[in-house]
Amino acid sequence: MPEQRGTPTITSTSDQPKSAPVITVENFYSSHAEKLQMKLEGPRVGFHRKIREPTINRPGLALSGFYTYFAEKRVQVLGAAEHSYLKSLTPKTRVKRFRDLCARKIPCLVMSRGFHLAPDLLAVTAEAQIAVLRTPMITMKFINAATIALEMDFSPTVTEFGSMVDILGVGVLIRGSSGIGKSECVLGLIERGYSLVSDDVTRITRLEGRELMATAPDLTRNHIEVRGIGIINVASVFGIGSIRIEKRLDLVVTLKDWQEVESVDRIGLDREFYEILGLQVPHLTIPVRPGRDMARLIEVAAMDQKLKGLGHDSAIQFNAKLLNLMEHRGIK
Repeated sequence: MPEQRGTPTITSTSDQPKSAPVITVENFYSSHAEKLQMKLEGPRVGFHRKIREPTINRPGLALSGFYTYFAEKRVQVLGAAEHSYLKSLTPKTRVKRFRDLCARKIPCLVMSRGFHLAPDLLAVTAEAQIAVLRTPMITMKFINAATIALEMDFSPTVTEFGSMVDILGVGVLIRGSSGIGKSECVLGLIERGYSLVSDDVTRITRLEGRELMATAPDLTRNHIEVRGIGIINVASVFGIGSIRIEKRLDLVVTLKDWQEVESVDRIGLDREFYEILGLQVPHLTIPVRPGRDMARLIEVAAMDQKLKGLGHDSAIQFNAKLLNLMEHRGIK
């Protein structure tokens, strides 16, 4: 009688990140200046300072002299409220309060809404070696956009050796030993109208501890290597619709020579998972042998995974149907 068995997990053998990423003000500025519309105001100083928390702080209370629970590890943003408060102070008090703020180990200051920092305060930041950036964005819009950008920068990332394809909205990572036919499978899937995310090497990032996002390294993005043909620019050959910059990882497929597969699951009740960055992704092992249309099999696996995501598991439904039939006929 078929029964659903355990759920073994395969752990990724790729190098896991050994520590949290180190994000400096220079990293933050060079990566996000265009998107966040930031420009440097004053001298280029303090770019070596580290941003140690992936969020933003408004130092209104700190400027009033209250430093209990002050979030000094974050990027500090001065909006309309802080700007108005500083203007309300006498020049001597304003400089003192600002000097107290800059004495903390803050990474940098960002002036939102296009406000300029007063010359006397800009001199304080230069003396303290703190970079001052300016953006025309509304304060809350800047905070939201910068927080998302920093979350991405701080997210743990790992490199997986495999090709990534978007099949009907299902992100599939195709693994296997060198020469097993990963790129040929990807090529067959692209010809069927699906999209390439990455070939051979895939960068995977864990977002908010709940999902994995895959993309290609900058150097190999939009390209695929096919033995006997060489390197192909997929967007040029198949059109811009054949590529995707990034895609959530939903399924891992490992291609393995049929002689190396110990046992083949012919029912589908044996659930297996592949662990990446602490998250488990559904995993299938497909035997490779001459005459099998591997691209078609991966396509069907992706469609079946999509059905499972909608709550329709064919194997479980068939098993329940079989058990009901056996019970009706009195078979034990």
